Amino acid sequence: MQLQATGTPLCPVDLPDPVPGDTEILVRVSACAVCRTDLHVVDGELPNPKLPLIPGHEIVGTVVGHGRLARRFSLGHRVGIPWLGWTCGVCAYCRSGRENLCDQAKFTGYTRDGGYAELTVADERFAFALPETYSDSEAAPLLCAGLIGYRALHMAGEARRLGIYGFGAAAHIVAQVARHQGREVYAFVRPGDTEAAAFAESLGAAWAGPSDQPGPEPLDAALIFAPEGSLVPAALKATAKGGSVICAGIHMSDIPTFPYELLWGERTVRSVANLTRRDGEAFLDIAPKAGVTSSVQIYGLAEANEALAALREGRVRGAAVLLP
Repeated sequence: MQLQATGTPLCPVDLPDPVPGDTEILVRVSACAVCRTDLHVVDGELPNPKLPLIPGHEIVGTVVGHGRLARRFSLGHRVGIPWLGWTCGVCAYCRSGRENLCDQAKFTGYTRDGGYAELTVADERFAFALPETYSDSEAAPLLCAGLIGYRALHMAGEARRLGIYGFGAAAHIVAQVARHQGREVYAFVRPGDTEAAAFAESLGAAWAGPSDQPGPEPLDAALIFAPEGSLVPAALKATAKGGSVICAGIHMSDIPTFPYELLWGERTVRSVANLTRRDGEAFLDIAPKAGVTSSVQIYGLAEANEALAALREGRVRGAAVLLP
């Protein structure tokens, strides 16, 4: 399913099989989760995507071919392919453990073709072995929703009372890790969305309520997954002095002006950018130990536009997953 121009539906196309480069693997796709970042790419909110483009960056599949120098995974090995597809390895960011900030980085389903397809290629150095405890469809959302959520949670430090704004794919996974770590989770959902509130409570949230109101207790930290800039001052207002507000999306609408008193008291606002391979290894190690499960809604590959529409309209509970 190919994006030929931003702002238009994906088109079904038949293409030649991709050929892996020297350090790449050829992967037969078993499942690919649908991420809000895919929406930002398709809708033209992220600049300069590769066009035409095969979206998708939460890919689970089986290795069916190797490039000349690729030896990390054997044929038949199940792998996960994430958003971060390649980095230069030599810049100051890469050399200081911050490869997620590499200016030359390439991204799966954005500047490289992704997983809304039957076959794809990936640099084997940026692919992950996956825990055997998860099926293909269950594992797919872990590769972005899980990874970015985990990086955002790490930035929250030792926060005990954790607010989560936007209870979608990332939130439903990170809430389970947070509960495993003994934190209290407060879910802030779209006003009137009682189904999302019930979903959050079913995953152990101590409270779930509308995002335009403070919770019952001051928060030590807030994670914002919804792409709404207006949630930043709302989260600051709900956060105690010394707390952090972490913006975990790759795109967000403009943050409105707000009084300095909301930031005062040594509150901080920061963003999460991409992921590192170290994040992936750490999260994929802790996920099965924490008993993390993925709630998924299954679509066929040809139904990619329907899956994107459901996500855009807030009709997905957990994560949408495409199965070729």
